[in-house]
Amino acid sequence: MTTKKRQNLQKANKCKVNHTAACWAGRRQAAPQQRVRGAEAAAGGVARAGQPPLRGGPARPDSSPENGTRQSRAGLVHGASAVFVVKNGNGTACIMANFSAAFLTSYDTRSGPQNKSFELPAGAEVSNSSSCGKENASDSSLVISFGRGHTLTLTFTRNATHYRVQLMRFAYNLSDTDTFPNSSSTGVTTVQSVTDIKADVNKTYRCVSETQVHMGSAAVTLRDAAIEAYLSGSNFSREETRCEQDLPTPTAPPQPSPTPAPASPAVSRYNVSGTNGTCLLANMGLQLNVTYRTVDNKMVTREFNVNPNKTTFGGNCSATLATLELHSESLLLLVFQFAMNESSSRVFLQGVQLNLTLPDAKDRTFTATNSSLRALQATAGNSYKCNSEQRLQVTSTFSLNVFRVWVQAFRVDGDKFGPVEECQLDENSMLIPIAVGGALAGLVLIVLIAYLIGRKRSHAGYQTI
Repeated sequence: MTTKKRQNLQKANKCKVNHTAACWAGRRQAAPQQRVRGAEAAAGGVARAGQPPLRGGPARPDSSPENGTRQSRAGLVHGASAVFVVKNGNGTACIMANFSAAFLTSYDTRSGPQNKSFELPAGAEVSNSSSCGKENASDSSLVISFGRGHTLTLTFTRNATHYRVQLMRFAYNLSDTDTFPNSSSTGVTTVQSVTDIKADVNKTYRCVSETQVHMGSAAVTLRDAAIEAYLSGSNFSREETRCEQDLPTPTAPPQPSPTPAPASPAVSRYNVSGTNGTCLLANMGLQLNVTYRTVDNKMVTREFNVNPNKTTFGGNCSATLATLELHSESLLLLVFQFAMNESSSRVFLQGVQLNLTLPDAKDRTFTATNSSLRALQATAGNSYKCNSEQRLQVTSTFSLNVFRVWVQAFRVDGDKFGPVEECQLDENSMLIPIAVGGALAGLVLIVLIAYLIGRKRSHAGYQTI
């Protein structure tokens, strides 16, 4: 037995006899040093985590034993400054993380739901269940244990160019009465969620701003985080991938002023005559709505008014088809085809065709055709009239706005329109003033009747003497 051991044994026997507080206090002061030495021996020379990296950039861990760090037998090291390191069996670091974390949970008590917030304590440690994954290639995980049975797990995945925290899992022990007083439940509750924490391979994920991950009944907020998985060296990479929250807000480029919609088009009179006289008579204003792709590959919708002063017209007539054609410099061709159903004696706009030149379009010539319409309908010999604006959808990229239209095809008497058939839009617009007028008249009648009844009752109250 060595001299030092004999002295310690003598001191212990003396404490058993005297039972003095001073004697046992001196023994307790020496105990921490002995436990640290025992941990170092058990670790078998595993490198220690040292001072945290400076916020301005990565730093290499300090291997000095005076930094006060703790170790586990599996080579998983946690510095007191919240630097967490996971190493493989060869002692090579595969995950490093440096952050502070705050937790917010909701749990049930006998008096109702209760919210609890707390910080990741300084005593948090890397759990032995952390892993570098198979051959340090995928499915790595950092498991941080703290308090009485609480854990925070970050599971990493990677591809050829990026790695990410695929899943964050928080397990909290409701049996911890210090953290969750008066909890009506016991045991461990686990919540988890995917995250948007990701970075380029061989770069450190860096986020000074808060990163909040919501997961059911809990939320975890990371602050001032530096995280890297699948390390190529023994420390954080000097190159960084910054989180979106840290990036400066881009200044939106000035938007061009929208092209103002043109005013309502001018109304003009058109007619088409054949061998038997006039077969088509029309008064209307026309506006084209065209959707097309510009030379810079943007889809736009624009409106063009048909200017009667710069437009020529013509057409032709047959027994069951009347055609009106409009021509101008930019408006190459706009064709209206009116047909008559002889069995029902109904006349309607059957077809519209447009050929238009668009200088800023990717394809400068715009064409649209539809020969199966049934618009502007009236009985043969009558005219169709609509003061309201009407939109005729010709194709998916072309519609025609018709203003104050009055048209008659077939059985036209000279240059005069036949009996008018009003459009449904005008009839509906007339219903509103009629309904309002009727309501007002009814109200006046009710007031008058009430007045007469009241007056009659007042006269019945007087008697002749």
